[in-house]
Amino acid sequence: MTAEIGRFALMLALMISAAQAILPMLGAHRRDARLMVFADSAAVAQFAFIALAFACLVRSFLASDFSLEVVAANSHTAKPFIYKFSGTWGNHEGSMMLWVLILSLFGATVGVFGRAIPLTLRARVLSIQGLTGLGFLAFIIATSDPFARLFPAPPQGAGLNPLLQDPGLASHPPFLYLGYVGFSTAFSFAIAALIEGRSDALWVRYARPWILAAWTCLTIGITLGSLWAYCVLGWGGWWFWDPVENASLMPWLFGTALVHCALIAERRQTLVKWTALLGILTFSMSLIGTFVVRSGVLTSVHAFAVDPGRGSFILALIVGFTGGGLILFGLRSHRLGEGAPFALLSREGSLVFNNFMLITLLATVFLGTFYPLAIDLLTHDKISVGPAYYNVTFMPLAALLMLGMVAGPLLKWREDSGREVLRRITPAAAAGGAVFIVVLAFNLGKGPWPAAGLGLAAWLIAGSLQIVTRRTRFRQVPLEQSLRMALAMPKSTYGVVAAHLGLGVLMAGVIGASTWKQEATFAMAPGEAKAFAGRQVRLLTVEPGRGPNFEIERAVLEFSRDGRPETVLSPERRFYPERQSTTTKAAIRTGALGNLYAALGDQGDDGRFTVRLYDHPLAPWIWFGGALMAIGGVLAFSGEWSLLAIRRRAPRVAPVTNAPAAASQGAAP
Repeated sequence: MTAEIGRFALMLALMISAAQAILPMLGAHRRDARLMVFADSAAVAQFAFIALAFACLVRSFLASDFSLEVVAANSHTAKPFIYKFSGTWGNHEGSMMLWVLILSLFGATVGVFGRAIPLTLRARVLSIQGLTGLGFLAFIIATSDPFARLFPAPPQGAGLNPLLQDPGLASHPPFLYLGYVGFSTAFSFAIAALIEGRSDALWVRYARPWILAAWTCLTIGITLGSLWAYCVLGWGGWWFWDPVENASLMPWLFGTALVHCALIAERRQTLVKWTALLGILTFSMSLIGTFVVRSGVLTSVHAFAVDPGRGSFILALIVGFTGGGLILFGLRSHRLGEGAPFALLSREGSLVFNNFMLITLLATVFLGTFYPLAIDLLTHDKISVGPAYYNVTFMPLAALLMLGMVAGPLLKWREDSGREVLRRITPAAAAGGAVFIVVLAFNLGKGPWPAAGLGLAAWLIAGSLQIVTRRTRFRQVPLEQSLRMALAMPKSTYGVVAAHLGLGVLMAGVIGASTWKQEATFAMAPGEAKAFAGRQVRLLTVEPGRGPNFEIERAVLEFSRDGRPETVLSPERRFYPERQSTTTKAAIRTGALGNLYAALGDQGDDGRFTVRLYDHPLAPWIWFGGALMAIGGVLAFSGEWSLLAIRRRAPRVAPVTNAPAAASQGAAP
């Protein structure tokens, strides 16, 4: 009965989304306040019914209802509770349910918290959100029914993919989807502004909280995914330029450009057209990522499906939304405001440079991801694009981007003086130069590039902190006054500082772990010792054990330095009988300056075990940097959300009535 309730709730959500897509748009066209206000209720109702359907699916997984095809294929009675719950979205059908749940959640937040948004604009935004929900609900019902029954029901399920039986499954996909799907609001605001023909940047001001929320969640999702891969796969790596990893990076790059461009549009009333175009393209890139994962065009540990029918449906949605959005942009963008002119050497100019570099970075990733697929389609030749390509193309461009990131926040709006700019960036340049010289002197023959990379990271870190020192006039006024100025500084400024600082820390971690890493693979018998990275490593024992639904081989490795015990690591191999599959669980000792990493491999015919060891200097800085960037997003979002709350409480110009004029301005701030 639970499955039938879930399917019925999905059908109701489909019908509500159809009404939400049509009636508010019609109401905005006719200036009918009743139809426009209907959008708020429809958005909340759509979310409620999808949440009910999703809850039914979760209950089916928790109860191990193997009469459902998706549960039988992806669950098992012996699975721990957390994996029964998170396993709900560890498959194609369940992940698409999570996709539309988050889509409806963002629409509902606009309906509930967006009352300060002018009524006609809000109605059109929610109408576009409803149309998007209609497309994906139709996709689920037509091709990916999560409530399909099996007759007869098997007594036991096949179990969840062992690689997914990790706490990362409970956090990484939800945050990733909050980012992917959250950019639908940017798309909806951009399309609504184009339809309305707004000549100002008011729509950008209202869209920014949702854009920042999506960017922050996508940053968290990518960071958690990288950490998950590092801990579980046993390869000692955190990013492999896998096509599906790239599919999450590309909307993040577009989204980062959108966040910066929206700042210019809101503050300076310029680049409004470019902001609208980025809003369309960012969500389109999220749809392309969805297509890559579910179409079967590539093989990846992340891919959910190899069903061409599903891929064709999603491709049709991409063509419809992206093509329709771009056509509308071509027809209506001339109605958007041009904004005030600005000099190349200005904060606006630096943000334009930032956008240009981000789009160029995205183009290199897009080419590296889809060029092999195009070659395979056209010639049936198999080629691969790996780290070597990205090291030559992506990394130098990223370095140029980071060079400009320090100067941008220190520039004045509209126009600035070159001499003044040089004076302002001198402290950051001095910090970067000092780090470069020190690292170059002690980098043990690794050449100038790692030293240059760490110098660039130091440049960005120092430049980020300099934003605070300049705003608080540190050492120019009494310390008490500087503290008062720091407390009064907007949260959005702290958000910029944290995000830029985090990128510098992340870059330092990547360079340290890549340049000075040490790795070795040994065949070891219990009691045998090897030398590794200035340490003695002894394999004490390898003992069997049992987990909730797997069998364990657990090694105990003792590390010592100069005869003194340093640490003990216990890597594992886990065998899952229901899937007849083996996975690796790495053991990691994390310190402020690096990670010591151990993974256990197969046992050879001679009774010795393969042991893989890695020493990764500065590796924890990678995820600490990602966390700082996410904190920056949270701070910026909280500042924008506070402003939105203030606008909601502001008195309205006139009450909403059915009169055409009043309907168009009744909800204006």
